[in-house]
This record gives sequence, C-alpha cells and structure tokens, in this order.
Amino acid sequence: MQRIAYIRVSSTDQNTERQLDGVSYDKEFVDKCSGGLKQRPALDRLLEHVREGDVVLVHSIDRMARNLRHLLELIDTFKEKGVTVEFVKESMRFTPATNNHMQDLMLRVMGAVSEFEKAMINERQREGIAQAKAKGIYTGGKRRVNHQRALALHSKGMTKAAIARELDVHWRTVHRIIEEHAKSEATAPA
Repeated sequence: MQRIAYIRVSSTDQNTERQLDGVSYDKEFVDKCSGGLKQRPALDRLLEHVREGDVVLVHSIDRMARNLRHLLELIDTFKEKGVTVEFVKESMRFTPATNNHMQDLMLRVMGAVSEFEKAMINERQREGIAQAKAKGIYTGGKRRVNHQRALALHSKGMTKAAIARELDVHWRTVHRIIEEHAKSEATAPA
C-alpha cells in the first residue's frame, strides 16, 4: 500500500509545497495546469500507477477537478481500482468498501461550488479584459516572438531547442515559425 499525493497548481509559477505540507506520503504526482482540463499528464500517470489498497491524498476537492462530472468520474475510477481518495482540507475520505451517502452529498455540493467558483473567475476575467480593452490598456494575449531573430539563428545552424532557450519560448513555437517561413517561401511567386 502506498500513500500517493496528487498536487495541482494552475500555473508553473505557483508553489506546490504548501498543498500537502505536514502530510506524509510515499510518492507525488504534480500537475501545473488548469483543473478544468480532463487530460493532465500527472493525473493520467497517477491513474496508471495506483494499485488496490493505495491511498491518494489531495489538498482539496478543487485541486482534483473544477468540473463536478469529472470529479465524480475520478472518484468512481479510483474506487473501482480499490483506491481510497482523501481530501485533506475538507477531511473527506472516499473508500472503495463504504458508501456514505452524506459524504457523497457533500462531495457533490462542494464539487458544484468549485465548478461555480471557476465559472465566476472566468466571468470576472472576461469582464476585466473587456474593461482594460475599453481603456486601451489591455496587455494580455500571446507574447511576441522575434520571428526574424529565430529565423536568423536557424539559418546559422542553431538547433530548435537552442533557439527556444535563447528566445525563452517553447521549442514548438520555434518549429512553427520555421515551418511557416518555409511554407511562405515555397508559395511565394518567383
């Protein structure tokens, strides 16, 4: 039997350490992405890793999922595998052997609240962006990448990974820039 931590933060710059501070566990799976996503690398690995008798520890319900349906699916999947899920903040424990109807109700209510919170956050974000755009101060959106610099470095023989490090972007961004340039060169009239 293993005690396994599932930790999720919404962005790469958020700290994961506080979530299960003071809780002992054998292994951890950490996702740095939105809880609204169904496909998360660490969660997928966790689902593959767990075995009957294991206990999955999660800081709070909203760290597992921001969508009620997905939350219930995950709990059912863990229970079917013989795995216990424990939400530390809410002091809730879901075991494969027991059905506690009051606890199931609380999970549904808290999951619905989490889903509602996410919707409210999104709405406030959209409103804030609209207000900032109206004032002409919106600075969001995609970060600008110097395409000419990326192409110049590539023409000097630099690898896509090295260019990505140099420009502080993902290598796929560099790949896309190079591919788009190659396509435009191929379709340009001679």
